[in-house]
Order: sequence, then C-alpha cells, then structure tokens
Amino acid sequence: MRIRMRRLASLLALSAALQLSLAPVAALAESIPLAMPTPRPAATSTPAKGMVAAANPLAVEAGLRVLRDGGSAVDAAVAIQAVLSLVEPQSSGLGGGAFLMAYDAKTGKITAYDGRETAPSAATPDMFMGPEGKPLSFVKVLLSGRSSGVPGAVAMLAQAQKDHGKVAWSTLFKDAETLAADGFVVSPRLAGMINSPRAPQASQPDAVKYFTKPDGTRYKAGDVLKNPAYAETVRRIAAEGPSALYEGPIAQAIVERLREGELPGSMTLEDLKRYKPRAGAPLCRPWKVYTVCVPNPQSSGLAIIQALQMLEHTDIGKRGPTDPVAWTLLAQAERVMYADRDRYVGDPDFVTVPVAGLLDPKYVAQRAKLITDKAGPAPSFGQPKGAPKVGVDATHEPGGTTHFVVADTQGNVVSMTTTVESIFGNGRMVGGFFLNNQLTDFSFSPVEKDGAPAANAIAGGKRPRSSMAPLIVLDKKGKFLAAVGSPGGNAILSYNLKAMVGLFYWNLNMQQAVSLPNLVARGENFSGDADLFGPEMLAALNARGVTVKVGQLETSGLQGVIVRPGNVLEGGADPRREGVAKGL
Repeated sequence: MRIRMRRLASLLALSAALQLSLAPVAALAESIPLAMPTPRPAATSTPAKGMVAAANPLAVEAGLRVLRDGGSAVDAAVAIQAVLSLVEPQSSGLGGGAFLMAYDAKTGKITAYDGRETAPSAATPDMFMGPEGKPLSFVKVLLSGRSSGVPGAVAMLAQAQKDHGKVAWSTLFKDAETLAADGFVVSPRLAGMINSPRAPQASQPDAVKYFTKPDGTRYKAGDVLKNPAYAETVRRIAAEGPSALYEGPIAQAIVERLREGELPGSMTLEDLKRYKPRAGAPLCRPWKVYTVCVPNPQSSGLAIIQALQMLEHTDIGKRGPTDPVAWTLLAQAERVMYADRDRYVGDPDFVTVPVAGLLDPKYVAQRAKLITDKAGPAPSFGQPKGAPKVGVDATHEPGGTTHFVVADTQGNVVSMTTTVESIFGNGRMVGGFFLNNQLTDFSFSPVEKDGAPAANAIAGGKRPRSSMAPLIVLDKKGKFLAAVGSPGGNAILSYNLKAMVGLFYWNLNMQQAVSLPNLVARGENFSGDADLFGPEMLAALNARGVTVKVGQLETSGLQGVIVRPGNVLEGGADPRREGVAKGL
C-alpha cells in the first residue's frame, strides 16, 4: 500500500502545459482545473517506423527488437506476451487468456482473435454454489483449482502468428528466455503485489516459494529475480509450438496442480488438447466519421460502442475535461452501458446476445435520453430487439490484466488485452508461470429468483463474459487511425471510453487522453481518481449526484497509439503504472 501511495504522490504534480491545453475546451460551463498526473511526452515515431506501448519497459524492448529484426506487429506481440508473463505475472501470462485485434495494412481488414479461457467440459452451473444453496465466498473459489479455465493466450497467439507472422515462431522467445535464466529486476509494482496483504494469492505456497529469497525475506523492488522453470517452458514452446503447453508434461502438470486441495478442478488433458481460439471479423460500427471495431461477445466491447453512440446525442464534444457537466454526461453514459452489458452479454455459443438490438440507432437514441447533466437513480437495463429473458448478473471481475499496442514498419497494428484474471491468477504455478482464475468471471449464481438463467452462468466448454475490449479505430477511408485498451476488470469499459472521449471529443493527444482522471459509474456506485479531479471538481460532481469520494483511486493501465497528419505515430502510456510508449 505504501508503494501505491508513493506512486500516487508522484502522479499528482501539476502540469501547467497540460492545464493550458485543456482549459480552452470547456466553453459551456465553469472551468475547474484538474490535478493531472505529470504527463510523459507523447511518444512519436516518424513515417515508416514502428511503435510499442506496453506495461513494462522490458516487454517494450522485446517487441521493438522483433520489429527491428523484420518481424510483424503480431510477431512482436508474441515476444511481448512472453516477457510480460515473466516480469508482470500479476497481470497476464502463458496460463491466461486474451483478445487480440490485428489490422492488416495491405488489405485494410481487421481480424479479431478470441483466446478467452473455456470452462472444463465437466463444469456445471452450480459449481460455485455451497451446500446451503448460496454462492461460495469469492476468495475460497479464487484460490481453488476449480477457478481455472483452459488457458487460451498461447493458442491464440500461435494462430495469429500463423496468419500474420513474418519471422519464425522459434525466434520470438529469446528475450523472455534470457530474462528468466539470467534474472530481471523486480519493478516497484510487482514488489508491491508480492508484499500486498490485499492479494491472497501472494500467500499461497507456490507464490511464497517463488517470491521468497534464500534468506527468508520477500523480493523487493530492485532485486534480481530468476525463474529457470520459466526459461525451460518458453524454450519448449519456442521449439514445439503451442502443443508444448496443451499436451505433454506441462499439460499434465496443469491438470495435477488444479486437482489439489479443497474444491479441486475438473480440467482434463482432453480439455487442454481440444482448446481452439476463435478468429474472424470483429464487431464494427460507424461513429462520428470513423469506424470503431472491438472483439465480438463474450467481450464487452459492444458496450463501449453503444456508449460512444449515445454520447453523440449530447453536447459533450462542446465541453471538455475541466467542465463538471462533461464528466457527469460521461458517468451517465457509463451507467446505461453497464446496465445493458451486465444483463445481456455472455458467450454467444450458449446465450443469445442481442448485438443488433443493443446497437440499433433507434434503441441507442432512446437509451441516450437517460443521459442527463445530473445523476439520479441508477438506470435499469433496456429491452432491445431480440433480447432474451435473462436474470440478474452476479459476476465479480477483479483487475489482474494488461494491455499493449504494437504498430510495425509496414503499418500493421495489434491491440491486445491479456489476463490471468486476478493478481497472480489463483496463486498456483506450473512451469514457472501462474494459472488463471478465469472461471470466477462467470456469475456465481446461475439463476435469478424467478428462475430466469443468468446470461453469464457457468457451463462446460463455455467462455466467461469479459470486460476486455481492445479497440481499433479506422478513419473515414477505412485506414488505421487509433488503437486503445486497458486492464481494470469491469472498469476497463470506463477507462477505454474515457480515453476515446479525450481523443475524439476533447482533441487531446494520446498521452493526455490516457492520463485524464478516471471516472467509473456502474449502477448506484461511483468511483474515480479523487486527487486528480481535485476538491473543486469533486464538489461540483457531488453536487450533480456523481458521488466520487476523497481517497478513491482508479489504477487503469491504458496504452494507445494514434496516427497523426504526416503519417506520424503518436503513443501514450498510462502514468498510473510502469508502462512506456516507444517508437523505433
């Protein structure tokens, strides 16, 4: 916690240059200065050069090395994920899942890759219910073998690399192998997670063994941590391909580890062997003069598109980030999008998701009427065309996730959000990496009181609903314009929406947009970066019913890249975490 507070303090230095760039936008109401984080300069890359924006500098360098060696954006993504799994294991890894959006500059097409974990074939809707018919405690399920889904990130990356790669798969794990074998410097954020009393996974036997030095103390920031087991794992994956994870001794170890302890998991070798990622056209819709593309459900990206389209019915674009009315409109749009998302989004192989109805212009206009300049009672879900009868959702969504963006020298782009779900997944390790707790993204209660099924109820082979929503924006000619994404559990939707509003309504550069305060409004609950808003803005928001309280903190991890005139790439990395955006 002390590390987090020191990190926050470093973010609160006032930036006069940024203030000047924001102030002129707010013309319709009072202008209230924001205590913005000290913004890093927006990273830029000259034409025909590439860029990487990721959550750890070591992962950024791994991606840039691949680009320098002639690799594609997808090639670089493989290398980045392999390093992040090692140096940022609290967020993502080989044992987790991901969504990847790949833009092909030659064809102008985007492919959406779905590497979301699946429930084992033996999973049942009541597997998180106790003997008294009530849901088990979240932490009890989290730490159990029952919480893990079949990992999808490696299989998904292998499919994407087969489709879009330019260099040999075997060459993409060099940085991860070297860092694991020789050791890497523990970052302040990782050290904070290792020693956090708020992360029960860090006190589990595998994590304790990994994060404890020979002298019996925990690793701290600046220490060098080696992981020879991980080095061996990535060597095998490099040589054998994804089958090294889904078959053989690593797969056997995963199954055995998940079957240990109370609430054992039911995953089998056959579940691992049969895993297949999804790939196909993304969900795209027009917005302003652009086209916004996101992964299809069970991703929740459609909610962001819905919110952006609803905001077109407001005057938020004539306001700005120093205007409390603008933030109130944003909060109100979020409440509506969450009401619909929470009710209807699930795995389309198992439930009907009324995508067309939710994004129908008439329905969007109707829902936009709920966006007012004062917040009242929470809006209920709507009734779009094609909506099934589904029950109230009971899903928990912690924020152990990360996002990165890669643009290569040929103009190809990857926007990828990847996760092990909670911090260090479920705390169990195999082959030097953590296993996920992704099944806790299902609704713990499978039915509503009246018997209506939850859209996100558990079932064998089903993918849990996800808030992960990597975005790609195309310009009016259908060419790549921008990519944005963030970790943050269910707050991902709010974080991404805020960045899009900053970029395209308030005309900020990418670094300013990701650095803006966060405001998350879902149901009756409001949360935000209280210190970044400052006391004046908090008072103005509270007067409008948006009750952000002193002391609240929203640690997004936004990364983004946008093309500026002259074909210049401009990147931004969220200053709340340790990421950087860097061009070739």
